[in-house]
Amino acid sequence: MLRHAKSDWPEGVPDHDRPLAKRGRRDAPKVGRWLIRHGYLPDVVVCSTAQRTRETWDLVGANLNSAKPDVTFDPRAYGASAQTLLYLARELPERCRTALLIAHNPGVSEFVGVSFPTAAVAVLEFDGAWPDLAAGQARLKAFVAPADM
Repeated sequence: MLRHAKSDWPEGVPDHDRPLAKRGRRDAPKVGRWLIRHGYLPDVVVCSTAQRTRETWDLVGANLNSAKPDVTFDPRAYGASAQTLLYLARELPERCRTALLIAHNPGVSEFVGVSFPTAAVAVLEFDGAWPDLAAGQARLKAFVAPADM
């Protein structure tokens, strides 16, 4: 699970269209490098359609070396609740062993159960198939914020 990197708040720009701030453009590549160093390469990425999440993915993905996961920009991930994020995880393809969901607060914090700063990553694991994933079933294996990457 990845919360998008720090976004900007340009006047007159709708929330969905807000770009990354300078800090976000600096932090997002760190996420990709951290994922590589720790062996968390996604097979599949499900990303919100918001501009800031798309930009986050572009910068993360550019730092995954040769890894080329299947990427879906899903409008349901924009403003998704923890329950909606769970539904998105349940829909992941059976062949997928590692997935990256890129979304927004408060849904990301609620899903993981921790306070989630921008560009933070939570690695969750569980036993079973994606369709069987239930609330509270996944275990938090790692959690890192950009300052610690």
